[in-house]
Amino acid sequence: MTDAQETAADMPLRTTGGTPPDDGGSPATAAPTPLLEPREGIPPVIADEATLAEVIAAFTAGSGPVAVDAERASGYRYGQRAYLVQLRREGAGSALVDPVACPDLSGLGEALSGVEWVLHAATQDLPCLREIGMRPGRLFDTELAGRLAGFPRVGLGAMVENVLGFVLEKGHSAVDWSTRPLPEPWLRYAALDVELLVDLRDALEKELDRQGKLEWALQEFDAIASAPPTEPRKDPWRRTSGMHKVRRRRQLAVVRELWQARDRIAQRRDVSPGKVLGDAAIVEAALTLPANVHALTALNGFGRMNRRQLEQWQAAVDRAKALPESGLPQPGQPVTGPPPPRAWADKDPAAAARLSAARSAVSALAERITMPQENLIAPDTVRRVCWEPPSADVGAVAAALVGYGARPWQVELVTPVLVKALSGKGA
Repeated sequence: MTDAQETAADMPLRTTGGTPPDDGGSPATAAPTPLLEPREGIPPVIADEATLAEVIAAFTAGSGPVAVDAERASGYRYGQRAYLVQLRREGAGSALVDPVACPDLSGLGEALSGVEWVLHAATQDLPCLREIGMRPGRLFDTELAGRLAGFPRVGLGAMVENVLGFVLEKGHSAVDWSTRPLPEPWLRYAALDVELLVDLRDALEKELDRQGKLEWALQEFDAIASAPPTEPRKDPWRRTSGMHKVRRRRQLAVVRELWQARDRIAQRRDVSPGKVLGDAAIVEAALTLPANVHALTALNGFGRMNRRQLEQWQAAVDRAKALPESGLPQPGQPVTGPPPPRAWADKDPAAAARLSAARSAVSALAERITMPQENLIAPDTVRRVCWEPPSADVGAVAAALVGYGARPWQVELVTPVLVKALSGKGA
């Protein structure tokens, strides 16, 4: 993620959600300004408890919202833990905290518990922040705010440029943040990520208020902050890339055994599973069902491995081949909701007609209020309402939406158009 600042609150807001406010600032066509250095320079990395205590005291004494960001090592390390936490608050400046050296940041989290946290794409960072004891009571998500306000591009760099007129350097977003010591250019990038986040928040709050969407956004932010941690995915091995090629149950068992063996090795070595064995190699082994190590060596992804590595993968294949029929996985995951929409026309033509009408109505409404359809109402909620429809009256449809987790603003906007779609009256 990223951020930028500099008295940018006085610059004009450039959006697609209507005419920008006329605040007497620079014209919207002015060239954006590169943001090259944090205002107070690159802060030192906090890597001991004594210095962390000083940071906690400084941020406790600060004022206003606190900008928060986290850097992970996706693609390099196992899991999604945080390897750097960045913060900025008025009166406290910026801080870079090393959660490897300081793994318990609950004291910092508690000091900021009554403060609004500003994050960009909050759902990406909240899980790793929770792991180190940081849980916001209130938050403002600048990425989600951009979606609700109708911006076509909501990445942090695009938002900072379009709203505040600054260009952020994004060259280090995918580096290995578990590297120690962290290079200075990476630390500069990390500090700039929170440099303008509060300014962006303030500008977006004004724009949402201007569009009449601020209350909607606040409801969304509250829902994110109060949401429980996501439950672990059931049968995660089924998400192996290329699984659509695997049809037979014995082959599915090979994918499962290889995936689980890879996961154990990756966790033990603390590396990304893809660095241990690629998905393509797993799928090819499942389709081929190699009889021995020699046959396995001939498959793509296994050729350069040593004998010991090949034997461990062949052992996983052999375990799957030895399973009784009762131990083989079923071809598909248990379906807990409606079938795929492509099957509706055959299974229930009336439901297919309801879904078509509902989708058209929701799409038209989303276009009128300048918002992505998926932020207006979750597509899965629309499918569930159309597959097992309540009676086509306002109260029943509203109750169904609430039951599926829709927020009050969504219920108010979407209920009338769904009632019409369910009753066959169109949008």
